Amino acid sequence: MHAPPSPTGPYRWRWLILVVMIVAEIMDLLDASIVNVAGPALEESLGAGPVGLQWVIGGYALTLGAGLVLGGRLGDRYGRRRVFLLGLAAFTACSLLCALAPDTGSLIAFRLLQGTAGALLLPQGLGLLRENFSGPELTKVFGIFGPVLGLGGIIGPVLGGGLIEGDLFGLGWRAVFLVNLPIGLAALAVAAKFVPRKPGDRSVRVDLAGAGLVAASCALLVLPLNQGQEDGWPLWTWLSMVASVIGFGLFALQQRRTAAAGREPLVAPALLRKPAFSVGLAGIALFFTGLVGTQLVLTLYLQIGRQFTAGEAGLGNLPLALGTAIGGAVGGAFLAERIGRKVLQIGPLVQLAGAALLWFELDALGGAPFSILDVAPGVTVAGIGSGLVIAALFSFVLAAVDDDEIGSASGVLSAVQSIGGSVGVAVFGSVFFARAGAGDFTGGYQRALVVQACLLVAFLASGFLLPAKARPEDEQHAISAASTEAPAEAPAGASG
Repeated sequence: MHAPPSPTGPYRWRWLILVVMIVAEIMDLLDASIVNVAGPALEESLGAGPVGLQWVIGGYALTLGAGLVLGGRLGDRYGRRRVFLLGLAAFTACSLLCALAPDTGSLIAFRLLQGTAGALLLPQGLGLLRENFSGPELTKVFGIFGPVLGLGGIIGPVLGGGLIEGDLFGLGWRAVFLVNLPIGLAALAVAAKFVPRKPGDRSVRVDLAGAGLVAASCALLVLPLNQGQEDGWPLWTWLSMVASVIGFGLFALQQRRTAAAGREPLVAPALLRKPAFSVGLAGIALFFTGLVGTQLVLTLYLQIGRQFTAGEAGLGNLPLALGTAIGGAVGGAFLAERIGRKVLQIGPLVQLAGAALLWFELDALGGAPFSILDVAPGVTVAGIGSGLVIAALFSFVLAAVDDDEIGSASGVLSAVQSIGGSVGVAVFGSVFFARAGAGDFTGGYQRALVVQACLLVAFLASGFLLPAKARPEDEQHAISAASTEAPAEAPAGASG
């Protein structure tokens, strides 16, 4: 075991820590998107229907989002290295279990466990980087971190499609999960040897009651959204969603009472009393619900509606990835700094234009032979709009919080992003399959575009209530680095 960083100089092996953190983050990004192209393979192998597929894809994001803030707090108390190693080992083991799943129910259960492991793993990464880098090096680290993670999100469907279509050793869809084993084991060996020990703060209290309320409320929301379409929306689905709203309200009340009693809440109540931050949370939920949902529907449409192979469907996501990369580059490097909050109005307007163009492209297809080029213009324009928003959204929401709250706020935002993605899978999957079940795949896609348009209009309205200027990226990193010195006040945020 290598010694911790010397107070007289930087830790010798710190760049290996960066490599391990990037690998861990990419494993999460791959698992969040790589399964999107596995639908037909899962149906053929395990008999997974639409609801089962939605749970396989969205269940991971559900438990990940529900546990992110708790995972950050556990790292504060028990030490980030220890919790990171535990999360990485559990994530790798769950990947193996997913690959060995004998039926759809088992696969869903293992995906839920995998998301829980990710919630332990991910919040520790940025905290460990801040503990081992400082000054200009920390800025350079984040300069490397962002683009690499963006690439990880792009290659997920492409890699997943290639693995399934390649059918390595006859493994089929199981290779999608087995790819994590060599990566995870190698990262675990390097992390155990080179990540230095730093004790946690045992005075940090872990709010298990609050964590339980969040998990229960999330489950009460996503369960009826997944099951409702297939069951015909019986009374229990509506009661469950009402109970979810009540549960989140009780969580906010419980957090205030916990803070008033002198104990440490999962979420600082002062954050929820800031109107701009609360609006920002709603905006992030709306945006990522639509973004993740439409990404899934594009893949389902290509595979189920147009009989693309898994590999072809993965490549069919490239126009969206290209558009997102262009929008992110323009929004993050140019527009956000020069026009401020207006970039969050331009982005959804461009997305709406892309959705409208895509609608007409789908409408014009008729019975003609289909090529991805037929819808590439609309998909690319929509991607540009989403990239404009993604590059700037978090910075504008974080501008509404105080410096000492940024760590806690980042964790909450990442959790809402993940939960929004899970809701998007449930809602958009149900909308698409409602029409696809009758053979109207184009109609299912078009209905999904209408739902996305409604969400984008609501997001567009929320953007006017955010701060006029974003928090500078370098200021965010500096404050986040400083916040790790007071983990009781600012638990490590998560990325993902």
